[in-house]
Amino acid sequence: MCGRFTIVFDSDELIERFEVEEVPYEWKKQYNIAPGQLIPAIIEDRGQRRLGRLKWGLVPYWAKDEKSAYKLINAKSETIQEKPAFKQLFVRKRCIIPADGFYEWRKVGSEKQPMRIMMKTGEPFAFAGLFDTWTNPAGEKLHTCTIITTKPNQIVTDIHDRMPVILQKQDEAIWLDRQSFDADRLQSLLVPYDSEKMRAYPVPSIVGSPKNDMPECIEEIAAPYLFE
Repeated sequence: MCGRFTIVFDSDELIERFEVEEVPYEWKKQYNIAPGQLIPAIIEDRGQRRLGRLKWGLVPYWAKDEKSAYKLINAKSETIQEKPAFKQLFVRKRCIIPADGFYEWRKVGSEKQPMRIMMKTGEPFAFAGLFDTWTNPAGEKLHTCTIITTKPNQIVTDIHDRMPVILQKQDEAIWLDRQSFDADRLQSLLVPYDSEKMRAYPVPSIVGSPKNDMPECIEEIAAPYLFE
């Protein structure tokens, strides 16, 4: 699964890397993003990329209430075309979610060590996501999203049995293009990212609480027992 991630680059880098024209809200670095929070997401609208914020935890348009959001923070790539909550969104409501790292917890004996997983270069990347809009009985709209996961690559496999889908940069435009739909081609993008380009390192246990959102969350620490 993917349950925490980071965005520690500035708005200028976001605009340049993801080809959006503007950031329509106050941008800030986030060191410990958790489900239920508003997260940046990019969609394509009439050939232009638009950045906005979506609540992390999908509420399908047909849901009776918001409770599903706590269960649908992730969508498995293997069943995305089968599950009722995701199959129509795969056709028409795809988004990318900017990030530069994500957390998973590695179990060693009775201990759990949080690990941050990122590109060796430290550069931003894009999770593949789906979004939807739910309307409550009062007519208020809630815009939500989910992050797609796949099997782990060699970096992640010793830490967790799933990892978020990170799109190749050249494939982001394909994923965002809602004017054409090729299920096989889109499905082929939902694979583990090249482990040769990634690294993982131990971070402080403070990331266990989403209340902690500070630079110390991404600080590399010594955890030698992990490698014994």
